Amino acid sequence: MDSRLDVFAALGLNDGEAHILRNAGGVITDDVIRSLAVSQRRLGTRKVMLIHHTDCGMLTLTDDGFRAELQESTGVAPAFAIESFTDTEANVAQSILRVRRSAFIPYRDEVRGFVYDVDDHRLREVAVAQE
Repeated sequence: MDSRLDVFAALGLNDGEAHILRNAGGVITDDVIRSLAVSQRRLGTRKVMLIHHTDCGMLTLTDDGFRAELQESTGVAPAFAIESFTDTEANVAQSILRVRRSAFIPYRDEVRGFVYDVDDHRLREVAVAQE
């Protein structure tokens, strides 16, 4: 979701060479799994690359605090999970495992995760052993 990362430029890609899914925190939600399933099962993709970033806004809130803020502001408790986190690398690792464990994703052997440093513009891979 962060506009500081131009994914195509950072990865040296041209238009049409990758499907880019973005959301707050890079969270692997049911909707992300749905989109990945369509991407792989109908559009021919085989690899998944997850990129989270340093200085993420999701590090600055808590699930309970943000849920209460939304409910106070709107009068309605959100039905969606907030999924804030305190450790970016641990969040990437969790996201990798969520994709790898989804029965809806047929090509799970090439799921990799990275942290993009917004200061030096480098990608650092987060390794998670195959289960």
